[in-house]
Amino acid sequence: MPLARSLSVTSLSGLEEWDEEFDLEDAVLFEIAWEVANKVGGIYTVIQTKARLTAEEWGENYFLVGPYVESNVRTQVELIEPTDPVLKRTIDKMNSSGCKVYFGRWLIEGSPYVILIDVAFTAWSLDRWKSELWELCDIGVPWFDREANDAVLFGFLTAWLLGEYAAQSEEPPHIVAQFHEWLAGLGLVLCRHRQLPVATIFTTHATLLGRYLCAGNVDFYNNLAQFNVDKEAGDRQIYHRYCLERAAAHCAHVFTTVSQITAIEAEFLLKRKPDIVTPNGLNVKKFSAMHEFQNLHAQSKNRIQEFIRGHFYGHLDFNLDKCLFLFIAGRYEFSNKGADIFLEALARLNYLLRVNQSDVTVIAFFIMPARTNNFNVETLKGQAVRKQLWDTAQTVKERFGKKLYESLLVGQLPDVSKMLDKEDFTIMKRAIFATQRQCQPPVCTHNMLEDSSDPILNCVRRIGLFNSSADRVKIIFHPEFLSSTSPLLPMDYEEFVRGCHLGVFPSYYEPWGYTPAECTVMGIPSISTNLSGFGCFMEEHIADPSAYGIYILDRRFRGVDESCNQLTSFLFQFCKQSRRQRIIQRNRTERLSDLLDWRYLGRYYISARHMALAKAFPDTYVYVPHEPNSTSGFRYPRPASVPPSPALSRHSSPHHSEAEDNDEDERYDEDLEAEKDRVNIRQPYTTPFKNKSSAVLGANGNSDSVTSEKN
Repeated sequence: MPLARSLSVTSLSGLEEWDEEFDLEDAVLFEIAWEVANKVGGIYTVIQTKARLTAEEWGENYFLVGPYVESNVRTQVELIEPTDPVLKRTIDKMNSSGCKVYFGRWLIEGSPYVILIDVAFTAWSLDRWKSELWELCDIGVPWFDREANDAVLFGFLTAWLLGEYAAQSEEPPHIVAQFHEWLAGLGLVLCRHRQLPVATIFTTHATLLGRYLCAGNVDFYNNLAQFNVDKEAGDRQIYHRYCLERAAAHCAHVFTTVSQITAIEAEFLLKRKPDIVTPNGLNVKKFSAMHEFQNLHAQSKNRIQEFIRGHFYGHLDFNLDKCLFLFIAGRYEFSNKGADIFLEALARLNYLLRVNQSDVTVIAFFIMPARTNNFNVETLKGQAVRKQLWDTAQTVKERFGKKLYESLLVGQLPDVSKMLDKEDFTIMKRAIFATQRQCQPPVCTHNMLEDSSDPILNCVRRIGLFNSSADRVKIIFHPEFLSSTSPLLPMDYEEFVRGCHLGVFPSYYEPWGYTPAECTVMGIPSISTNLSGFGCFMEEHIADPSAYGIYILDRRFRGVDESCNQLTSFLFQFCKQSRRQRIIQRNRTERLSDLLDWRYLGRYYISARHMALAKAFPDTYVYVPHEPNSTSGFRYPRPASVPPSPALSRHSSPHHSEAEDNDEDERYDEDLEAEKDRVNIRQPYTTPFKNKSSAVLGANGNSDSVTSEKN
């Protein structure tokens, strides 16, 4: 399938000369999404992390619009009176007409204004609005689809809000409204139908039909042009949702999506090619010294090791210092997220490690929330036994220390054979007997409600990885979100990621991929695919991703078995790296975080808004997109030193590393390499508007260093 590119490609070089300075003094931006101050999925992360940059650009003229959820408002939002007189009149008018609209500040970075609409309070209008939707668009919404009903209410209320704001304005306003996903899309359709003075943008983060089709194990990407989209949506009982999404995509002045792979998908399924690709970014916080993030890795790794000591008590016959922690995390979509291919690759990796008599042990974590009723008793017991052993060791240490102290006080060297008495040995023997275990360490940390039909557990049973002593690969399935308050694994997700060695995300359907992006920002190597937005983005900007710890698995042009073999090769070669090579690779991975900073990627959203303003208000705004001469972007070069990844781990893109020897005495100068890399990336982009903040996130000007740590 040819890779048809959108107008604005995801190449940073395509934007370096875009210097239009739009006067935003009389413009106002509304960003509308169901996940404003309401965490449901990845869109919440997009909006939350981008808010600071957008607030700097638009200042007091930036408003986020979302649903009012009382439990979220109590912890995330400070309710205040509107400062904008036009908006105050708008909200007062809506509240007096039978709505409940709240205004406040979202307590996140940037403290943006939020307008929260109580959807349930206006449920009495649902039937009337659904009838109006049918008359206007021939879209019928069934009564039993609560999510679609909420979308209808939210859409009509947001259109009401924007229309009322325009009516209350003394001068003709220049309103930009960006709608995220189908749940907010109806508001866009109504704005266009009512001919409101609003420049509209629709952003899809994943198409509805694409997600459903991939979950049904179809050959999705090879049959994109052949799908009968109406029939497929109808067969899955989402035709009304699909119609709302498609209508929003076609009615918008500007249609955007988050990656090139999703742009192709949208062109075939939604029948419109996106105008601009807007990749997702993160707020990157640089450390004052490079070794700080390496130290954080060591600290978090030690905490994971403590959990491992308890989980594998009685079977702890492997060296924790030669233990690698791999993980996969995200929504529990067994095939879409690539858990199926990851498990199969782990089985093959286990065979390779055993045949080659490797002393490396791999522990693979599956962090995927599922339905459970409680913690596994055996798992909790393991942590209790570990704590008991620690307490015993501390007791004996104190007794030993006291005797040693008394011996030194009288001027005698201690007789070590007499320092531990019979009681001490009794205490230690009892502790050792408590670690005896007749069963294998559990695979799952919880009691699953549907154990017999769980996809991960059934696959584990098929491949036979039951955490036996003979296996070099162990599996731990943790079916809930990580939390620092957990009695089992008391770590937040960020701490856990920092403590791991490799994130594995072999997704078949991944419009962007925040999990590998978060790994990159924290300096943790990761495996993604050329079917994920993140993987495609990195292939485009890095000459040799694998040398920087970004392994790209080919799931687009290879069969499942070939892809599984490639993943197995990546994992096996990673296991063969030395400690020093892993440290070097983490330094390189962390340097790529500049590419994922909103200071760079936020400019795509800026361009989308400029384009929308020019289309909606051509008499006031002019937008001439810069067509790049090259689509290569910032091509990070292959590092000057030998890549830490062995030659067989090279990724599947046309840009391969040359095969070179890879020993402990390899040529490497971290400071020199870091300086060469910085030449390939510009200073962080600053918004050229009058109301932007003066605070600019600077590039990391400190020298990088290879630090020693127990890894």
